[in-house]
Amino acid sequence: MSRAIPVRCLARPLAGRLVVPYVSLIHNGHAVFGSLDADRARHAFLQRLCQICSQPLEDRFFVIVRPADQQQGHSPEPALHPECHPYTAANCPMLNGTATHYRSRPVLSSHPAARPCPDPSCPCPELTPDKGHTARSGRPADRFEAWMIATRNYQLVFRPDAPDVPVGISLNVPILRTRLLREAVLPADHAALLDLLRAALGLEQP
Repeated sequence: MSRAIPVRCLARPLAGRLVVPYVSLIHNGHAVFGSLDADRARHAFLQRLCQICSQPLEDRFFVIVRPADQQQGHSPEPALHPECHPYTAANCPMLNGTATHYRSRPVLSSHPAARPCPDPSCPCPELTPDKGHTARSGRPADRFEAWMIATRNYQLVFRPDAPDVPVGISLNVPILRTRLLREAVLPADHAALLDLLRAALGLEQP
């Protein structure tokens, strides 16, 4: 279900009637939803900006968290305002459950928009998707949660080999609230076994 554009985002450009997040990759004038612009993401991390509207965080913020992020102890994307988070959760296919699998990327392609670029002056060949995104290519969607954190507890995690490059926002801080956005998509064989178990127990299908 779509939501009204937050007031904070009214100055942001639109693509297909959707707000283009500040950290989204723009390739040849087109927004590549789901791909981060590394420079903008780094700026948002360091300056404590919302990844959607680019305005400074205030008292509280949300981060998007998968089980793998929880294990690693950090969320790999910049934060969101409490006002921008519901809009994002409602309109992002991966968060609202519309998408059942991560977008596939060609194995031999390092292009950030996952398509050839005929423009020799475009800097995009220098940009590559993060290893995590490449590893998730084509896989079933994860479980996603939104965690609320007080901005006074905002802490960045940096790359060990590059202490000026943030890799995410620390989750090893007090968490004010958690909200389930979507459950993980089970692989086909696991889903079939679960359906058989439900049938054997006389349970209704979800």
